[in-house]
Parts: sequence; structure tokens; C-alpha cells
Amino acid sequence: MNTVITVVSFAFVLGVLVFVHELGHFLAAKRVGIRVLKFQLGFNPTILSFRHGDTEYGIGAVPLGGYVKMAGENPDEERTGSGDEFLSKSKWERFQVLIMGPTMNLLLAVVLTAIVLFQGADVPVFDDQPPVVGVVAEGSPAAKSDIQPGDRIVSIAGHPIDTWEQLFIAVESRSNREVPIGLLRNGLELTRLVTPLPQPGNSRFEIGDIGVLPNVHPHVKTVNAEDPAGRAGIKPGDVVVAVDGHPITFSWQLRDEISKHPGRLMTMSIVRGGAPQTIQVLPDKHGDIGWLGILPVDETKSIKPGPIEAVTMSVQKNAQFAGMILQTVWGLITFETSPKQLMGPVAIAQLSGESAQLGWIPLMMLMASISLNLGLLNLMPVPVLDGGHIFIMAIEGLVRRDFSVRVKEKMLLAGFVVLMMLMVTVIYNDLARISWIGRLMPWR
Repeated sequence: MNTVITVVSFAFVLGVLVFVHELGHFLAAKRVGIRVLKFQLGFNPTILSFRHGDTEYGIGAVPLGGYVKMAGENPDEERTGSGDEFLSKSKWERFQVLIMGPTMNLLLAVVLTAIVLFQGADVPVFDDQPPVVGVVAEGSPAAKSDIQPGDRIVSIAGHPIDTWEQLFIAVESRSNREVPIGLLRNGLELTRLVTPLPQPGNSRFEIGDIGVLPNVHPHVKTVNAEDPAGRAGIKPGDVVVAVDGHPITFSWQLRDEISKHPGRLMTMSIVRGGAPQTIQVLPDKHGDIGWLGILPVDETKSIKPGPIEAVTMSVQKNAQFAGMILQTVWGLITFETSPKQLMGPVAIAQLSGESAQLGWIPLMMLMASISLNLGLLNLMPVPVLDGGHIFIMAIEGLVRRDFSVRVKEKMLLAGFVVLMMLMVTVIYNDLARISWIGRLMPWR
């Protein structure tokens, strides 16, 4: 059943993103009077098609892309010189056709994010707060680099950091790469070199982590009076600070500690009404795990924007994520970011399936993220991509002459080589994330 959900959700996500992208090219071409010969989702062979006017609409057997074929778009094809051919149009008109594909993907990212935000959500209270270190995990990269509780992290690799959300995003893309972290400690500016390590449970994507957490703690929402927690005197509203001396930041950490203590006494450090207290409690056994009879929850705040505010927030968030994506691309070029974080169709399919099982909101957020990436990457000045064609046209405009077919072929070949190298990398990463194939790669 999971495999079916993965395949269907992947086909849906990719189909929507490709359709929107190619629709942008198609509508722009029609607008400037270019004759469109074919609009197809998926690559050849065509398995289903119909014709309407001058255009054939089809579905290809390989669902990994799509294309819009316009009359006279290829320089080495025979041209009639008709005014409805792509190369007969001015550079400004051709630019409009090329730019609309990526633009539609960027707009889709904004629309999907706005729809999700409009539904409202509970977000961690610390997300938009300055990253003042509350806890440094024992043995973590931060601990080994002398980052201490109370330090205010002000920069990562020279980039200013204003919130915990920015901190986590900046660190996540730099797994296994030494990075300078700027600190403010007792009014003094310090720099520490830290090497983020892959997060446990996220090793397949090499999501970096340095082991710092905010100064927040879960609170007890409900207590069953007949269960161990109730008998020990734990009350709703108690804030759990530590268990057996180990700091607790999130509710999942508390649940994990409780599960590890079946039939074994544990000491909980709590805060009640602003006063610290210590309570000893003996969890019951539920099978092989411990049970207290409490519901711990994290400190969150609710956001419920109106339509205009949701769109504004969406634009802001997508602009922020776009900046992070561009930083990641630059990091790949300068070797600051691990290429193992790149994902191909297999990884996208896995994430699509996982998101679909969580609900339509996670699936829409995944679509928004991929659409943003697709739009930005298509604008890169790499021949073969839309941005590459725009780049070539811009150079031709600057030198006031068009390049020969042979020169353009060489440019496109170079872009094709770059694209194939990228495809080999992402497919290799995808295969290595499959456990039984990864075990056949001892060099990883």
C-alpha cells in the first residue's frame, strides 16, 4: 500500500510541477503569436494524444518531465521565415517565453505556501527568536568547539543569523563541512570553527546538526491521577526541565526518557508556578517501555493570518528560502555544501509518499519547496536550461550579433555535460540512500 501511495503521490507532485512550468511557456508563446506544435507531459514515446488547432497535446510514457515544441525554435531545423516561428520573434518576445516557465514555478510556490499558511498552524515559540543557546548536547560538535549556554549565535560562515529558524537552515546544509560560527559572549565577539554532523535519523540526506538547542522546555498538558505521574504528584502545567540531570528541550525527548525507564526510578526536575522542584517517579511497564500517564506538549504559538497577510507571509518565506537555496548552490560550487544533500527522482518520490501519508498540507508544502527549487534552478545560466538560453540571448544582445549555429551547439553541449554530471550525482545519492544498495558501497 505504501508503494502505491508513493508512486501516485510522486506522479501527482511531478505532474503538477511540470504542467505548471510548461503551461507558462505555452501561454507566453501563444501570447506573442508563436505557433506551438506540441504540448506534452512526460517524455517520448507518446502514449496518448489529441490535436486542437495547430497544437498536439500528449502524454509521454516517461513521467519525468515535459516539453513545449514551438515552430522554428531549433536553429538547425529548416525554417520558413514565417512570423509565427520562435526565432522570427524579437529577443524581448523570446525572453518572455523562456522566463515564464520558471516564473510559473515561483508563483506556484507562493500560492501553495499562502494556502497552507491561511489554514493556520501552531509553530514553536522560539522559531523567530534570537538564537541564544540554552542547551549544548554532550559530545556534540558545539560542545567540542567550546560553544556554551548563554552564547548568542550571530553568524554562520559570515552570514548574519537573526532567528533559530535561520540558524537551523544554515547549519543543515553544511554537514561534515567545517564552518566558522560567530558568537557573542558576555559582550565579546568570538569565532568558533564547528563541523556539523548528520542528524540521527536524517543521515540519508546528511542534514547537519551542531547540537545546540533553545532555552525552552515541554510542559505537562494532562495527567491521569491513577497512573505513576499522578501518584507522584505531577500536575498539569508543570514544566519539565530535566530528567536524571539530562536537559529536556522538546516533548519527544521527555517521551523517549520515560520509555527508557520501565520499572526504574527516574528523577524529574520541574518548574511549578515559577519555583523549581524535584520529583521522583517510578514508571509502569507497558510491554517493554515505561509509562507515566502524562501528555507532554511543546510551547507553541498559533498563527492564523487573513488572505492578504497569508500572501505577504508566503512571499517573505519564499524569498528567505530562495536566499538559502542560492547559498546552497554557491556552497556546492565552493565545496562548502555536501553534494550528498542533492536529491533525485527516487528521493523526491520517497518524500512525496511520506508527505502524502501525513496529509495534504505536508504534501502541498513539499510541492511548494520543490517548485521553488525548480524555478530557481531553471534560471541558472547553464545552457540547456531556460536561464542558459536567456544568458546566451543576453550575450548576443551585448555584442549586437547572433552566434552561429556551431557556437550555440558547443554551448548547449557544455550545458548538457554539466546537467548529466548533476543527474549522475543525484541518482548516485538516491541509490545510496536505499539501505541494501548503500551496504554495497563500502567507500561511503
